[in-house]
Amino acid sequence: FIFTTVKQDYAEKVLDVLDPKKKLIRHCLSQRDCLCARGCYWKDLTCLGRDLAKTVALDHTIQGFPAQAANWIPVPRWWGDPRDEELLRLTPLLGQLGRVVRTRGLGTGRGRVP
Repeated sequence: FIFTTVKQDYAEKVLDVLDPKKKLIRHCLSQRDCLCARGCYWKDLTCLGRDLAKTVALDHTIQGFPAQAANWIPVPRWWGDPRDEELLRLTPLLGQLGRVVRTRGLGTGRGRVP
């Protein structure tokens, strides 16, 4: 899923470009799902209803979710370059994280990665 601080209508336009067949991104949280304080929108990962020990967030700024800084993986801001492969470079790391979560959960039924 996608969790963004932009307004829903803008997020939907971006998602139409990223996933035009609607097969990759199942859900989008937007500005209306964020906390607003002093004119800034904050992503609160607790609203996901998931175990934060099994949750990571990729973002170009920690401002989005300072309360869950341990869940944050910094990535450069995307400027629309179709040759940008930053997320592809993270594939090995994300794969390792998924394996660790699955291994920790063996025998407990809690190791499933959604």
